[in-house]
Amino acid sequence: MSEKKFCLDITREEMLQWCVDNKLPKFRAEQIFKWLESGVTNLDQMTNVPKDVKAKLENDFVFSSMKIIQEFKSEIDDTRKLVYLLPDGNIIETVIMRYKTGLSICISSQAGCKMGCAFCASAKAGFGRSLTAGEMAAQVLLSQNYIGERIRTVVVMGIGEPFDNYDNLLGFIKIMNDPNGVNMGARHITVSTCGLTPKIKEFTKLKMQVNLAISLHAPNDELRRELMPISKVYGLADLIDACRDYVKVTGRRITFEYSLFEGVNDTFACAENLAKLLNGINCHVNLIAANEFPDSPYHRPSRNRVEAFRKILEDKGVNVTLRREMGSDIMAACGQLRRGMEDKA
Repeated sequence: MSEKKFCLDITREEMLQWCVDNKLPKFRAEQIFKWLESGVTNLDQMTNVPKDVKAKLENDFVFSSMKIIQEFKSEIDDTRKLVYLLPDGNIIETVIMRYKTGLSICISSQAGCKMGCAFCASAKAGFGRSLTAGEMAAQVLLSQNYIGERIRTVVVMGIGEPFDNYDNLLGFIKIMNDPNGVNMGARHITVSTCGLTPKIKEFTKLKMQVNLAISLHAPNDELRRELMPISKVYGLADLIDACRDYVKVTGRRITFEYSLFEGVNDTFACAENLAKLLNGINCHVNLIAANEFPDSPYHRPSRNRVEAFRKILEDKGVNVTLRREMGSDIMAACGQLRRGMEDKA
């Protein structure tokens, strides 16, 4: 990857200093930054920036290097998957979903994933690298410009483990939340983690109003270790304690993602144990009928089985919904994203 900084990783302060260093008027910094925060990374489109300034910018920073190279459109719904090429040749995927409340985008935080969850296509493609804060933000801003509609909410739930890229995750939230820039409210941002407990505790101390989602998928350590290797390092008891603390400190309801796999974690006993595990937590359980991908060892249960599991949770007083399936025909659903081109639709 180039040693030059990606343009969307430049802060306002850095841009101002760059102008000072290059003996340019300070108003240029705000001019350039307004283009960047609107998702314009092509210097040719910056119509009010002089050619000599553009030449200096191109010499010092990386522009127009993160590109959409493929697009898939679902025939089931209005979901769109965009495939992005990064400057170093890594490939990531970003998903745009349409809801009644507006557009939501699911972005990747890494090119590949180290966590090795047995049911996730991302883990099968290996790990490339973590994304910068600007590359995470670019998925929102460039996608928004590409489709010509404003994106209302962001979920950091695509390829990668966000808390394994902690500093850049915080940088991304800062970019999105900047009142003088993108100005997206913290409550419109959701971060999903498979359970890096120390980072959850660290994140809690920041007292952000960002939504937190936990990929749980099992009600006990034995089963969770089979599905998610991270559970061998951070057990359920500590994870759930960290979640309780997050709710207490932030006042925010927490979401637990639970994918149902036929004959594995969809038993009635699992449902009852899950309700017991989450007892007393201000939470919401998002049930997901497993999204399959080629060579996946896990399969979705029948609709009746899913509904029975949901009813047990409801009867136990758990707030639960069945996630609406979106984009599964273009491999854009939860657990189906990859970091390469091998999933062509």
